[in-house]
Amino acid sequence: MKKARDLMTPDATCVRSSETVLDAARRMAELDVGALPICGPDERLQGMLTDRDIVLKVVAAGKDPAQCTVAELAQHEIVTVAADDSADTVLHVMSEHQIRRVPVIDGHVLVGIIAQADVARELPERQVGDLVGSVSSHS
Repeated sequence: MKKARDLMTPDATCVRSSETVLDAARRMAELDVGALPICGPDERLQGMLTDRDIVLKVVAAGKDPAQCTVAELAQHEIVTVAADDSADTVLHVMSEHQIRRVPVIDGHVLVGIIAQADVARELPERQVGDLVGSVSSHS
């Protein structure tokens, strides 16, 4: 049975909670990603920042992305999976929380990210279809 570490994209790049939203958006553009994990000064995961967060919580709210810090957008509830969790657990977590990406941790250290695309590459079509249907029907 595949584990989270088999599905994940390793070496996820963190954005620091003290960085500006503008810096984070530029990093997203450089990396061609729609989300970045938010890490604090202690290297602990504080949440995920998505391009949607930037648009809705900063741009649409009339905030200046050069003055707004990433910490202002960090969620209080952080959904993660452990590196040794089964693929079934990963699918369950993503479906239950209706998320398209989930950080993978080993202890308290971020070791990767699993996105729907990672699931699609590694798991049978039926499981992928169930996940996409579950996440998309509630977004």
